[in-house]
Amino acid sequence: MLKNITLLVASTFILSSTLLAESTMKCESGKCSTGESSATKNIPKKETKTSAMKYETGKFSSEDANKSKVIPKKEIAPTKSTVKQLFNVKTVVVKELSTAKEQVNYGYIVAEDSAMVDVLTWYNGFIEELYADTLYKKVEKGDALAKVYSPEVYKAKQDYLNSINYNKKTSMPAMLESAKIKLKLLGVDEKEIKRIETDQYAGAYTTVYAPISGWIFEKNINQGASFTSKKRLFKIVNLGKVWMEVKLFQDELKMLPTLENFMVKPRGMEKTFKAQKSLLYPMLDTKEATATLRLVLNNDSQESLRPGMYAKVHATAKSKNRLLIPRTAAMRKNGIWYAFLATEFKGEYEPVIINVKPLDNKYFEVTKGLHAGDTLVNNALFMMDSDAQINSVY
Repeated sequence: MLKNITLLVASTFILSSTLLAESTMKCESGKCSTGESSATKNIPKKETKTSAMKYETGKFSSEDANKSKVIPKKEIAPTKSTVKQLFNVKTVVVKELSTAKEQVNYGYIVAEDSAMVDVLTWYNGFIEELYADTLYKKVEKGDALAKVYSPEVYKAKQDYLNSINYNKKTSMPAMLESAKIKLKLLGVDEKEIKRIETDQYAGAYTTVYAPISGWIFEKNINQGASFTSKKRLFKIVNLGKVWMEVKLFQDELKMLPTLENFMVKPRGMEKTFKAQKSLLYPMLDTKEATATLRLVLNNDSQESLRPGMYAKVHATAKSKNRLLIPRTAAMRKNGIWYAFLATEFKGEYEPVIINVKPLDNKYFEVTKGLHAGDTLVNNALFMMDSDAQINSVY
């Protein structure tokens, strides 16, 4: 009995020692769940950045500002109706200059109507020899174009020769003059008529001469061909003077009476030609709704101006004093033109309403709102406009 009690006490002591050892191991490994163990548990703290570091890196937020009690100052809007700009603003001074309003149009060079001559004969005949044998050949006035045979002309020459001889024996000046007039009416050249008188010979062939100097723009006859009095043999065009037919839109016609100087520059040429206003055609092109203005130009010695050339004309009115600003200094908003005028305070600009008219592709003519010597903003108008809207200037 005593032995059994001893064994029981020993077993109880061993079990208690084992449970105490297991509890100690759990606390050391962080799995202790008792109140005393939880109170003594150490939790590592996460390192955080300071507010100063956030300021340096630019990541300072409104929440950080509240925590650090840093309150940003409120920007006070200007009391005057002005716009303040801190960036680089380029300005320009309003100037009064003597200028001429310019208008640019386009058109084509054409041959002058009065410089085109049709060459034909008033008789029927045949081509014996063709001298003007190629198209666009340049000829001078009096050059032989063709040698022809005409039975009608040959008979008229013989009649004139017989009249000369008969007039020597019996004075018949009326008959002689009648035979000479018949040759002239047939188109026989004065030189050939004179040769009949001096040589006392009537040749079978007659020569067709060029009536003007120019270029052969049309040739309707060949070697050995026949022709009639109704057929046009040649068309000769003189290019000493040419026309330019300029296209004008309807809204440009009101300015036409004020235009005085016309300078024509053909495409691909450095040279310019002075032109004179000649005629505004009475009808408009219904397809393009454009009018046609005729200008007259004197060609140069090389006859550089040729029909069909495309050219640009700069037309200017009489010079007068105008108040000018660059187009970049004006801004259109809701149908109203504005400019930003420099005030007496540096960096402040006041929007002003102006009236402008286009002078050319670079300048506006100011008719109201500005004076000579005013300083305007010449760039960054969209920034000015944005600031003006933000500040409720307009």
